Amino acid sequence: MAVPPIQPDRGVVAGSETLARPLRASLVLDVVLGLLVAVTLPLAIVAIPNTVSVVAALLPPDISQVEMVRAHGLALPAMVLTVPLAALLLRRVRAVPILVAGLTLLALADAAGGYAESSLLVGVLRVLHGVGAGLLVPASLVAVWERSLVLRAVWGGMLAVSLLAAQALALWPLDEVRSWRVTLQPYPMLTGVALALAAVCLVLWVRGGEGAAEPVPLERGRLPVAAGLAAAIAALALGTTFDWPPGLLVLTAALSILALFCLASACGFEGVFGRASAYTTLAIGVVVLPTAAQVTYVELGGLGGPGLSGLWLAFAIAGITGLVAAVLASRLGDAVMPLCAAGGLVVVVAGLCAVRLLLPAAEGPALILPFVLLTVGTAVALTSALRPSGAGAALFALSLFFPGVLSGFLLGSGIQVTRLKEAGSPQAMVDAFVDALHLWALVGGGLVVVMIVLGAVLASRLPAVRAGAAGALPRVELPPVEGLDDVQEEEPKGEASAASSAFPTAFPAVPAPAPPVDSDLSSSAGARGESASGAVGGLEEDRPGHVRPEPEPKTGPRPKEKPGNTPSPAARPEADPDKPGALPVVPPPTPSPEGALGDGADRP
Repeated sequence: MAVPPIQPDRGVVAGSETLARPLRASLVLDVVLGLLVAVTLPLAIVAIPNTVSVVAALLPPDISQVEMVRAHGLALPAMVLTVPLAALLLRRVRAVPILVAGLTLLALADAAGGYAESSLLVGVLRVLHGVGAGLLVPASLVAVWERSLVLRAVWGGMLAVSLLAAQALALWPLDEVRSWRVTLQPYPMLTGVALALAAVCLVLWVRGGEGAAEPVPLERGRLPVAAGLAAAIAALALGTTFDWPPGLLVLTAALSILALFCLASACGFEGVFGRASAYTTLAIGVVVLPTAAQVTYVELGGLGGPGLSGLWLAFAIAGITGLVAAVLASRLGDAVMPLCAAGGLVVVVAGLCAVRLLLPAAEGPALILPFVLLTVGTAVALTSALRPSGAGAALFALSLFFPGVLSGFLLGSGIQVTRLKEAGSPQAMVDAFVDALHLWALVGGGLVVVMIVLGAVLASRLPAVRAGAAGALPRVELPPVEGLDDVQEEEPKGEASAASSAFPTAFPAVPAPAPPVDSDLSSSAGARGESASGAVGGLEEDRPGHVRPEPEPKTGPRPKEKPGNTPSPAARPEADPDKPGALPVVPPPTPSPEGALGDGADRP
């Protein structure tokens, strides 16, 4: 039988094109957002290092170097205070406008940096840098949280790369520089590119109809506590710049880390997953950036290392490997994410061991292994820890991250000052830097191991309950139904066998609506002789009083039924549903209206 070609409806074609446009716009938005994350996270983390001491010889005589160092170090405390406040703001405002605001602050601070003349103005500009960077990091996290899992992995990988290379990126523009103001505007062109990408992203976001803000579930009680603890740590960090003894500095840093860990343990938001993300981000913040900063200083050319030019190959390999590892980790299931996060922290510990054993190195290739281990471990740990948690738990963990970075710098500085006070010659000073790096690697590795063990112990004692995150619903056990064990199932035939094998539990079949009793339908149903269940037709033919209907011709018009051939209702045997072992009667399916027209030549 020839079937004429079916022409697609114009409405269907127009509808498919209408659906394709939002998909293309969403893909473009994802690409722009990924590029924006790749640019903004390094810009935000580069604002942390205090590099003005490198160009201290270029400062005017009337500016105190101590005051300038203190003013230049205000960026990280400002960032520490801004992140929890930005997390609260993200409950009401979309992420992309906050990204634009943060980049605007960075651009204004960069532009005004060329006119700084005093330590007071330098302090104001560095506070602007810190506030802008503090807006960028949580806003970029929420922006990618609303998109795909791959973008979350890109965010985690770029944060790991930024932590590793921040000190080197901050020092790179200062090579053979002639003005100390370059420390206030290291990458103005990159800031402009990021601002342009943010503007494009904002336009795409508004055109896509996503301008309305969706509330982000947050722990309102925990975030103010995190903000208060961050303010206390920032105040202590400012106090340490007034010639605190090294022992008091180390004690202050240790107490700060302990307080942050206690706050992370008190995070009941989303159960074990919220605590796991808080522990992981806190451990990464305390260890990774302070370690990378010390390694960069030790490997400078003046201390016998390869210099910045010899570090870029190791940075590039580590960055690519970290991004790939983060994307691969994001493709795993939620069930293995806690194990992956712990494994990432173990890799970070291996990187710290490599720092202690292999560094300092006179050649750049020797740095590849420590950098790769640190970057891959950080990227996998961040991606895996934040993946199963909700946006609120992720923002709370990020609120602990930057206080952890500040506490890690305090602890590392205390160790360095303790070693440098014993140095009496230039070579002894170089050896003191190396000894401080090795001791810090040992202390940092011990802190990460303690975080892993305590996190595992607390997670085993607490219920694994989380709210608002993607996951399976709890399984509900149904009570046993009486009488189901007595039902004898027969092997279904035909198409019904596939459904029966897929659902092996024996439940009574629910009969379909019975078709209207017609002469045509009655005769055709009787001619089939077997119902859809495959168990009724054969039984009815053997019963007394059963009238076998005439078979229906396969082609041609249907014969008209003669009067008297239709069996009376009394002659129709009915299945007894109350009889033990009997299955419910399943009537035949209603035939299609097109079947009444016949086949072949009878079809118009």
